[in-house]
Amino acid sequence: MVFTDAERAVLRIVQADLPDSLTPYADMGAEAGLAEDEVLALLTRLKESGAIRRFGASIKHQKTGWTHNAMVAWKVNETDADHYGALAARHEHISHVYYRPSSASDWPYTLYTMVHGRSEAECLAVVEELSCVGPLKEYAILHSLKELKKISMTYFV
Repeated sequence: MVFTDAERAVLRIVQADLPDSLTPYADMGAEAGLAEDEVLALLTRLKESGAIRRFGASIKHQKTGWTHNAMVAWKVNETDADHYGALAARHEHISHVYYRPSSASDWPYTLYTMVHGRSEAECLAVVEELSCVGPLKEYAILHSLKELKKISMTYFV
């Protein structure tokens, strides 16, 4: 795919950290020589065309006060996954929810949630709360031992 100068300018900006402001798209537009609505339209067009798969923020949870994390793998059948995934995603202590079918006979878990808390007890309370809802009874808690360096890909310099 051949990118226009405007697309290259915006992609160069969004592959780095987003501006820390109440108007990040306007700030990106100012840097790229575009209006805020042009930046939004450009990113939407690139996503819809498949040129970019997703666009999102990566939160450094320790800096926000969340000092404990746990990935919780839940045993949920495929027909219930959307419903219980949406329920979990509304919880203020959960940042990620996704469904992955399991083909391993010794790993029956298919719905994954990333739970954040200020302590292990706070994370466990969230798990207990969710386990009282519907079929979310069987789960495995995978505690974070170490955060690896997370960086975005750099396509344009």
